[in-house]
Amino acid sequence: QVQLVESGGGLVQAGGSLRLSCAASGRTLSRYIMAWFRQAPGKEREFVAMINWSGGNTYYTDSVKGRFTISGDSAKNMVYLQMNSLKAEDTAVYYCAADYQLASILKAEEYRYWGQGTQVTVSS
Repeated sequence: QVQLVESGGGLVQAGGSLRLSCAASGRTLSRYIMAWFRQAPGKEREFVAMINWSGGNTYYTDSVKGRFTISGDSAKNMVYLQMNSLKAEDTAVYYCAADYQLASILKAEEYRYWGQGTQVTVSS
């Protein structure tokens, strides 16, 4: 089992920044892919970004490239999402997810482990 706890959400004005944190525990995560997803009201959960612990590879959805940065601290089992130049359309509940041997890193249904989510609200 893997436990994930997100923090760092809040209310911010458009153009502002937030940093989300995800604390992971329960397993050695060296083989895991860690990802951030988000879900806005009335919409499906969508992929935002991922990081591969073993190689440090990252990947982002197009709408956040150049604005968001995912990073990890393997010694602390922490994953971060630095969000800059926030837009109203970034408003959502943000979730941390983890798993390995994924057929697709982009699909929420591939991930077994999820945090409880943290709300990000961007006012325009």
